[in-house]
Amino acid sequence: MIQSGDYLDNKVKVQIYDTTLRDGAQAEGFSLTVADKLKITRKLDDLGVAYVEGGWPGSNPKDTEYFQRVRSLALQHARIAAFGSTRKAGAGVADDANIRALLEAETPCVCLVGKTWDFHVHTALQTTLEENLDMIRDSVAYMKARGREVVYDAEHFFDGFKANPDYALATLKTAAAAGADWIVLCDTNGGTLTYEIEEICGRIARAIDTPLGIHTHNDGELAVANSIAAVRCGMRMVQGTINGYGERCGNANLCSVIPDLQLKMGCDCIEPGLLQHLTEASHYVDEIANMTPRTQQSFVGASAFAHKGGIHVSAILRSPLTYEHIDPALVGNHRRVLVSELSGLSNIFSKAKELGLDLQQGSTEVRDLIQQIKDLEHRGYQYEAADASLELLLRRALGQCREFFTLERLNVHVFKRPDDGGVISTEATIKLWVGDQVMHTAAEGNGPVAALDNALRKALEGSYSCLGEMHLVDYKVRVLDGKDGTNSTVRVLIESSNNQDVWSTVGVSENIIEASWQALADSMNYALLKSSNE
Repeated sequence: MIQSGDYLDNKVKVQIYDTTLRDGAQAEGFSLTVADKLKITRKLDDLGVAYVEGGWPGSNPKDTEYFQRVRSLALQHARIAAFGSTRKAGAGVADDANIRALLEAETPCVCLVGKTWDFHVHTALQTTLEENLDMIRDSVAYMKARGREVVYDAEHFFDGFKANPDYALATLKTAAAAGADWIVLCDTNGGTLTYEIEEICGRIARAIDTPLGIHTHNDGELAVANSIAAVRCGMRMVQGTINGYGERCGNANLCSVIPDLQLKMGCDCIEPGLLQHLTEASHYVDEIANMTPRTQQSFVGASAFAHKGGIHVSAILRSPLTYEHIDPALVGNHRRVLVSELSGLSNIFSKAKELGLDLQQGSTEVRDLIQQIKDLEHRGYQYEAADASLELLLRRALGQCREFFTLERLNVHVFKRPDDGGVISTEATIKLWVGDQVMHTAAEGNGPVAALDNALRKALEGSYSCLGEMHLVDYKVRVLDGKDGTNSTVRVLIESSNNQDVWSTVGVSENIIEASWQALADSMNYALLKSSNE
């Protein structure tokens, strides 16, 4: 058994095999067009992964088109791989439709998946153990004879090895003898524990000379740990997906595997200068796939290097090593100091420094700010996810925020016309001051917030043309305490953008219209503040 640290004697090269476009796409709610897949391929190549598995050619028109179009990409780092299974039982390999589709994909690498668990051979394939070995041998040899690099994925290997170790090992030796370039041990059901991975991978590493890899699933919340343990035991390829997307509970998350191997274990996974693109790649895949990013994801999440407790912030201002395991810049992330009811002086000073505000140590302004923030959060405000509202709060407390408009009154009317098919209409009327001018406007919208937004823009755009570039990105409402029913206090979060920057604002009230107005007004004020400072 390889002991911890043995692999560090010489810098180990670990090949990163990304299967986001194939295995990751099997995640619930995850869907990509061909154009999306090509965009992600480019991004993965920019990250420097060694292999990008594009899909299963012949299984659907989308993957077939992808393999036709991906040939035109000028990739710098990644080899494109096509995925498919070994030939069917009782059929000639040259006549197998799946094998032909793999060849027609014209990729430099193919990944062949085969059965290693005798239970699956009998139950899923309904064939003999000997025929399954022939299927593996014929398929690997056929692809090698046609100049392909062959990655053999040993499906359900760990379950198969525990059930029948002699047969599971025989399937690997068959693939190796047929010329496979890589043999990848797959924990397909994701239920193998880490100590089992280490024990079995260690035994296979001593029995097989062909380069070995690992493919883990996260059903036991161990996919990353199991991948790392396998590398310790001699596996030199890790298969996984960006952000851990995949069927059921997902695959090994490459956004954790890569920095763990490269920064913690000293392995050579991707070029060091490319590791700083990891956070960008993570967010890019989420954006293209229209998936909500996990803020608490290790290394690349928005909260990965966020500090809230006053004691923590005070310590990291002296040395980030006190509460950060790596420099966030290494993976393209950044440190964030959160300001909340748990804040101390250090949080306020750190946030002010970030915004370029001059606060005096020991000043009453700072202590008043902390108390104000704690009082507001007690009422339901939350500034961790409302960066723009927080900046406005700080600047107003220091007298460094111009008020671009002042509300005199607003009215929102919602009315339904039964004689017009039950259509619901909303109209907002706003009266406000812009400098020494009174603006009185009205506008309709699909709901109260849209009507308020339209009326406010109508009043302001004559004076502030920059608002034409601003638009609402997201709107969230949360009931803070449901015990009061429809009289409960609600918190509204609005996310806005001007196509360059994105910012968030918050409003809180028992009246959802008032909470929405607070967040909307802050959003407009923040946009005008930034525009005036440019």
